[in-house]
Amino acid sequence: MPSKNQPPPRSTLTSIGARTRSPYGFEMTESCLDCRHRDEYLFCNLPGIALEMLDQIRSTAVYPKGAMLFVEGQDSRGIFILCHGRVKLMTSSEQGKTVILRIADGGEVLGLSATISERPYEVTAETLEPCEANFISRKDFLNFLKQQGEAAVNVARELSNHYHCAYRDVRSLGLSRSAQAKIARLVLDWADSSPDPNTCHLRLTHEEISQLIGTSRETVTRVLSDLKKRKLLQIRGARCVLQNRQALETLAGS
Repeated sequence: MPSKNQPPPRSTLTSIGARTRSPYGFEMTESCLDCRHRDEYLFCNLPGIALEMLDQIRSTAVYPKGAMLFVEGQDSRGIFILCHGRVKLMTSSEQGKTVILRIADGGEVLGLSATISERPYEVTAETLEPCEANFISRKDFLNFLKQQGEAAVNVARELSNHYHCAYRDVRSLGLSRSAQAKIARLVLDWADSSPDPNTCHLRLTHEEISQLIGTSRETVTRVLSDLKKRKLLQIRGARCVLQNRQALETLAGS
């Protein structure tokens, strides 16, 4: 198995026609020019010349669930562009208490602020499921930004989005008076980012949800059970249906 902080060798990938299939079953894109998300992801919508340069400096790897892309306090080596999968970004106290700051999805760039500022990584990035990510060293990335102005603008926009998301999350969690309000807001946010605004997937375990909203696993289990009894939510496996969205919005604002 490859080191948790180093990309696995490309020999672990199985070629299928013009594409490559990872050991975990999902198809990988061998070139940024062929990316299916060119209209969605941060760097995928760059001009062809910039994408060709990006192809030359990136190193693609697949990671199993539970792999550490980087660790809080570690000297920043560069960025990870997440192509497939989800990664939790978390911080821990000296006493071992862990708080999940947010969940990163495909298309996000991890380690961006630390790489730009040349400071240690401020969080730990751990994969929640098998992931594909492109790694670019700090030196190559900074040189890339100097030569590609549009990419630099995209990075500035991404850092601004991170700031506003952090502000929103702190405000939401800080002003919420109860665990019920925090969980209602979390479920509403997940539903808003799904195709159906009244359906979402519970993307985390009860333990991980507790780390995200700053409460205990037992409280999360109790609150979700109460919301089901009150017919505000219907939960079957990982699928969650919002049965009374208006009541959830009222609860989230309490």
